[in-house]
Amino acid sequence: MTEERRDTCDLLCLDLPHAEEIRTGLPELSAVESAAAAARALGDPTRLRIAAALLTGGELCVCDASWVVGAAQNLTSHHLRQLKIAGLVSSRRDGRLVMYALTGRGRVLVAAVLAEHTDEVVPAGMTDSRTLEG
Repeated sequence: MTEERRDTCDLLCLDLPHAEEIRTGLPELSAVESAAAAARALGDPTRLRIAAALLTGGELCVCDASWVVGAAQNLTSHHLRQLKIAGLVSSRRDGRLVMYALTGRGRVLVAAVLAEHTDEVVPAGMTDSRTLEG
C-alpha cells in the first residue's frame, strides 16, 4: 500500500502573473537573512526568557536579569551578548553597571513570539511598524 502525498499538487500548474507579482514583491535576501538571524536568536528558551524579562521590566543589569530568569550571571551575560549581536538588545554603561534593554525591533519580535503566552498587549512605544527598525 502506498502512502498518498497530500502536500504537493497532482497537476503541474502555475499562475505565472500572480506568482511573478509575489516573487518581485519579496524582500531582498540580505533582509531575510537578517530577520532569520533575529528569529534564531529567540530560538533558545533561556534567551527568550531573558528577552521576555526585558519586555516586561524595561532595562535590567545582568545581575537582575540572571536572578529574574534563574540562570547564572555568566550564562545570562552570554545570552545578552547573543541578543545584542542579533540587534534585539542594546546596552549602556551606568557607572559600574551595564544596563540592557530591548531595541524597538526586539520589542516587536519578542511580543509577536510570546503573543499567545502573555497578557502583554503592546509594550509602551510600539504603536506602529516603524518601531521594527530601531
